[in-house]
Amino acid sequence: MYHVYILQSQKDKSLYIGFTENHPDKRLEEHNKGKVPSSKDKRPLKLIYYESYLNKKDALSREKFLKGGSGRKYIKKQLKNFFYENDHF
Repeated sequence: MYHVYILQSQKDKSLYIGFTENHPDKRLEEHNKGKVPSSKDKRPLKLIYYESYLNKKDALSREKFLKGGSGRKYIKKQLKNFFYENDHF
């Protein structure tokens, strides 16, 4: 199984979008332990969303989309209640 996930920095409220073959909770642990250099300065991180795929190419394509402008708009729309309730983003 392949996963695309979104983490939110509890430090500055920025988003981190990633891909993993591990379960997203396990990947979150790696991020928060500082094992992922690209998110090391954003710790602590919170898992706020993930999607699972059977096909690796589908997951990588989705990750690429979410990292782009249209994908960011999609995230804001899909998670608008989360952002509103938590006064984030």
